[in-house]
Amino acid sequence: MTLESLAQAVYILAAVLFVLSLAGLSKQETARQGNALGMIGMGLALAATVVLAIDRSERSRIVTAVLVLAVLVVGAVVGVRRARTVEMTQMPELIAMLHSFVGGAAVLVGYNSYLTESNDAVHLIEVFLGVLIGAVTLTGSVVAYLKLSARMSSAPLALPGRNLINLGALVASALLMWWFLASASVIPLILMTIVALGLGWHLVASIGGGDMPVVVSMLNSYSGWAAAAAGFMLGNDLLVVTGALVGASGAILSYLMCRAMNRSFVSVILGGYGTAEGTVAPVVGEQGEHRELDPDDVAELLLDARSVVITPGYGMAVAKAQYPVAELVSRLRARGVQVRFGVHPVAGRLPGHMNVLLAEAKVPYDIVLEMDEINDDLPDTDVVLVIGANDTVNPAALEDPTSPIAGMPVLEVWKARQVVVFKRSMATGYAGVQNPLFLRENTAMLFGDAKEQTERIVAALLDPVGG
Repeated sequence: MTLESLAQAVYILAAVLFVLSLAGLSKQETARQGNALGMIGMGLALAATVVLAIDRSERSRIVTAVLVLAVLVVGAVVGVRRARTVEMTQMPELIAMLHSFVGGAAVLVGYNSYLTESNDAVHLIEVFLGVLIGAVTLTGSVVAYLKLSARMSSAPLALPGRNLINLGALVASALLMWWFLASASVIPLILMTIVALGLGWHLVASIGGGDMPVVVSMLNSYSGWAAAAAGFMLGNDLLVVTGALVGASGAILSYLMCRAMNRSFVSVILGGYGTAEGTVAPVVGEQGEHRELDPDDVAELLLDARSVVITPGYGMAVAKAQYPVAELVSRLRARGVQVRFGVHPVAGRLPGHMNVLLAEAKVPYDIVLEMDEINDDLPDTDVVLVIGANDTVNPAALEDPTSPIAGMPVLEVWKARQVVVFKRSMATGYAGVQNPLFLRENTAMLFGDAKEQTERIVAALLDPVGG
């Protein structure tokens, strides 16, 4: 058995591990195992690729090994350091930046492949599409990172004729592809790269903050297809398989999230809604006034309740309130109170963001339910605690056809007997839409830092057992 045949066998094993990893990640109970399988598969794939690179080296194998080792060390040091220091609230922007690396790598691989390989028609198509997808992913991911990290306004960029700009960029790319195939010249490839970089920037800049979770998922899909294109150019079957898995899963997730927001994928691409930060919504007297509670009042409500539902949002992540929330749940369950979580598909800034936070705080998986699983039970719920959520519990989505989020499925928390909303102020959510839930008769506001207020509620509970 040669090194190349052994590496191909390892590639097959790695591909199987990647498929099993995706299967494991589909459920909370098996997510840790799925993550481990993916890590093992990537480790095997990386080792096989390094061995092949050294074996095929036309220069000194020692020089190639030293260069590869140096790159691995630098990447590992930077990656480990970043992974250890990043906050959970920064995960969406970190993932967006990682997507940009994949896009940039696809562009570099495309140019390298064009300059070093024989350029038949099929190979030229692979190079062109790989560079196109990679360039769009690169700048689109950078803009997403800037928006998510508040380094750039998250309000949608509304240039005159922005849809025509996007269409024009696609038409220009098609014409440049015809030129590239006819001449095999580097000039159309360079021009297309410039157009694609601009297209990626404009696409994401035109999407509002309310659609950022979909954007992150969309860019994940783009990065997968970029990796698959790089795999075709390099003749690496595993990279093609891996890229296709990532691209397809990202596309499916984008579709599911768009459906959860009652928005089409095309409408998201053509421009979304939202601002970087919520604004304080003016309250007209005839609309009603909000009612406030303190932590002791909330503790009394919880002690009298038989069923409680907690709906978390990005505010819980920012306040790092998941740990006292888990403590609160433990104390209530020790008293015999039924406590469950209702998680909206687009809660937070990243798909599954809230689930990860709750798992981190060791909240039992079986009490963390999705929106469709919990909505029917809300009318029979005594108390709902809305912790840092806003747009995902906004009744205007179902009751106001003129609202920007009209038709978006939401957690119908207002049907419960009592709702308590944890917020710092009366500001709107990420989508910049006023929430009439705050003014309902059965809703009370608990202002302040969610972590501190939850800790006070825990302290106010009479029975300390169960903590």
